[in-house]
Amino acid sequence: MPNLSRADLWSLEEYAEMRPTFRAQVMAHKKKRQVSFGEHVRLYFEDALTIRYQIQEMLRIEKIFEAVGINEELEAYCPLIPDGHNWKATFMIEYEDPDERARQLAKMIGIENKIWLQVDECDRIYAIADEDLSRDNEVKTSSVHFLRFELTPAMISSAHSGGSISAGIDHSAYSVDTFELPPAVRDSLANDLQSILTHH
Repeated sequence: MPNLSRADLWSLEEYAEMRPTFRAQVMAHKKKRQVSFGEHVRLYFEDALTIRYQIQEMLRIEKIFEAVGINEELEAYCPLIPDGHNWKATFMIEYEDPDERARQLAKMIGIENKIWLQVDECDRIYAIADEDLSRDNEVKTSSVHFLRFELTPAMISSAHSGGSISAGIDHSAYSVDTFELPPAVRDSLANDLQSILTHH
């Protein structure tokens, strides 16, 4: 199971030197791991590289260099790394105007449970949202959610053999019809999955 430990991280000095190169690498990688659902909803698929970048940035901003602090960041972020039979993503609702955002979030309660992915002809996989804490209430949903999509062995096998991946949202306030993910995104997501042969 891919995970990160302190050994995978650079010190603050090392990171200061590596950051421009590493950041460029991560940004190029992230382009292949984001999907827009219409104009206002986006999914950012996480993996060990995107999470490592997130942790390094947090350590840099907060100037954390002690083991306890570093371990706390690892504990907070490592659960967002897919484990070989799922996809994990940050789900963002993006409205620039704060008033408009507030109005839409009030209408979009529960949207995080209505977003789905589908590998080829397999069943749709609905997201399991916000396992760490609930991010909506009776009056509005949050603009950020953390999602997990759990795959069956058949889905993993299909993704590895080049099966298409499609997506959509079936929420009354913001519905998005089925569309197919671009090949670069599809391939990047297939790489998150362990081959079934090695998965016991």
